[in-house]
Amino acid sequence: MTPSTNITVSAKSIRKSFGSSVILNGIDLEVHKGEVVVIMGPSGSGKTTLLRSMNFLEMPDGGTIEICGSRVDCAERADRNQRRRIRDMRQKSAMVFQSFNLFPHMTALGNVMEGPISVRGMPRAEAETLGRRLLGRVHLSEKADAYPAKLSGGQKQRVAIARALAMAPEVILFDEPTSALDPALRDDVLETMRELAAEGMTMLIVTHEVRFAQDVADRIVFMQDGVVVVDAPPAQFFGDNPAPQVARFLARL
Repeated sequence: MTPSTNITVSAKSIRKSFGSSVILNGIDLEVHKGEVVVIMGPSGSGKTTLLRSMNFLEMPDGGTIEICGSRVDCAERADRNQRRRIRDMRQKSAMVFQSFNLFPHMTALGNVMEGPISVRGMPRAEAETLGRRLLGRVHLSEKADAYPAKLSGGQKQRVAIARALAMAPEVILFDEPTSALDPALRDDVLETMRELAAEGMTMLIVTHEVRFAQDVADRIVFMQDGVVVVDAPPAQFFGDNPAPQVARFLARL
């Protein structure tokens, strides 16, 4: 896939600390429209914190984040304008968590419908039509009336992807979407993500799924100790002469 020159996500000089622990130490990252960027790295390298910062589930201490034309200077005082820009950015992006985060009291269809109704103001009948279409897109039409407790982990994650798509995002952020799944359940989720990539969805994905990264990613971003160590296409990242940090990481997988 050849991405366009349009930048969908831009993070510049992102810093985040928890107490005396520096988690993100001046991260710069750009994602172009239609790109699939995979973030890899050892535990504690700051991958999830970076992704959560992109969605402002964590507020960075400094730097700027821009998504689809909306820009936030993270060092500025939070005011009405900043909150509006963050809301705009969240409406243009969606996040899929490793723990699914489905509403347990709602069916699969209800989970997918909730965002369009409560956030986008979509009429219920229209939201139901959309929800059923998206469940079909992730191959779960027959599970529309099932509650999360009756779904497998892989099915829950595919419902979560359908829920993300229901918000019509321009970019989807995936935080280790298969890490909570048994190996036998991962393939269906990864196949759904492959289909999204083939359709041109812009995606930023934290994962350790090496084969998926080799097959689908346009770039691999490798983080360690809160900084980006390597940003390279898969052929270079997984090539014969990887950076020493990458070689050590891959040897442990």
